[in-house]
Amino acid sequence: MDLKLTLTLLFSFSNYSSWFNRFNDSTHSPFFYTLCAAYSLISTIALIQLIRIELRVPEYGWTTQKIFHLFNFIVSGVRALVFGFHAQVFLLHPKVLTLVLLDLPGLVFFSTYTLLVLFWAEIYHQARSLPTDKLRIVYIAVNGAVYLIQVGIWIYLWLAYNDSVDFIGKLFIGGVSFAAALGFLIFGGRLFSMLKRFPIESKGRRKKLQEVGFVTAICFTCFLIRSVMVLVSAFDSDASLDVLDHPILDFVYYMVVEILPSALVLFILRKLPPKRISAQYHDIR
Repeated sequence: MDLKLTLTLLFSFSNYSSWFNRFNDSTHSPFFYTLCAAYSLISTIALIQLIRIELRVPEYGWTTQKIFHLFNFIVSGVRALVFGFHAQVFLLHPKVLTLVLLDLPGLVFFSTYTLLVLFWAEIYHQARSLPTDKLRIVYIAVNGAVYLIQVGIWIYLWLAYNDSVDFIGKLFIGGVSFAAALGFLIFGGRLFSMLKRFPIESKGRRKKLQEVGFVTAICFTCFLIRSVMVLVSAFDSDASLDVLDHPILDFVYYMVVEILPSALVLFILRKLPPKRISAQYHDIR
């Protein structure tokens, strides 16, 4: 009986290993197409929300809220195309082209969600009667520096591909992701604490407190995981996220650090701004 059970378990494990290897080594893995479908859904939702906001408050132009949804639409749309044509993307030559197609949406994702950090920092400074005029300048300067450095790395890799420079590029992406996580922790935490100490109890205050708390936790976690995973892949080639041979790893990674966080944040920030409101309108609610 024990021998029969052992053989059954070995046979089951053998079948599982065969299934795992077949999908993990396939150039047409369903995991990549699943990522394509998920990103397409997120992109569509962001576009619909952008259109709804534009129809509700067209007179306010490109508000932070509209830019946030536009960036989400672009990032997820590009990701959907990349994973939809993954067999071609991962085999591009020179290899730097693959890195650009994989890393550039990640940088735009960073810019998209640090818009929330900027918005919260402005609210916090206004509540404390602190100047806010330099916050947008800092946001633009930080993002500009990130893109400039990354473009420099890509150009160097294009002219003369070097494993050491590729390693530095991964460290840079990991550091940028960690900085974003700290930004959410600091400014989201400050705004949450300020709202929690607010003397007036109301339904609106409770909803805003929950919104800031949930978004802070989600974004801090996803950027921290991104930072750790990128740094691990930099030191361990078997955990690389920019090759065709790891569809299951890529599926888990992008699902955890982009798709699920984007879906949750879009759901939390789904509320439309009220019609014809005053000049004190705040564009993300």
